[in-house]
Amino acid sequence: MRLLPIALVLLLSACAQQPPKDDSLYRDLGAMPGITRIVEGMLLNIARDQRIVERFRRVDIQRLRNKLIEQFCVEAGGPCTYTGDSMAESHKGQNVSRSDFNALVEDLIKAMDSEGISVPVQNRLIARLAVMRGEVIEH
Repeated sequence: MRLLPIALVLLLSACAQQPPKDDSLYRDLGAMPGITRIVEGMLLNIARDQRIVERFRRVDIQRLRNKLIEQFCVEAGGPCTYTGDSMAESHKGQNVSRSDFNALVEDLIKAMDSEGISVPVQNRLIARLAVMRGEVIEH
């Protein structure tokens, strides 16, 4: 079962919770090469997603890519440091709706599916990112 509506972040920023102590999720996602492919796949999916692509027209996609890779790495227990803005700060005034947020999560899931990431591993990442949902939606 997927945790679709309670995820991401992706787009995003620093997590208030402590980074995980074990790196098994990081390894299950394929370490840095796997996380990089997942993030790049998600961004390509967003570029084709008419529901939310407009929200990203004025975004520095290269910077977003780099910050998402850092964030996913940290959340997965990898050896990274997140250097971006907080979720609340980066989404302030954007009024991201639940449907926008859910569309992004669907794009993340498609990217993980394309990389052959199993649903249980996907759910572990989504659960780690889900805690940031409240800092993204309708701020």
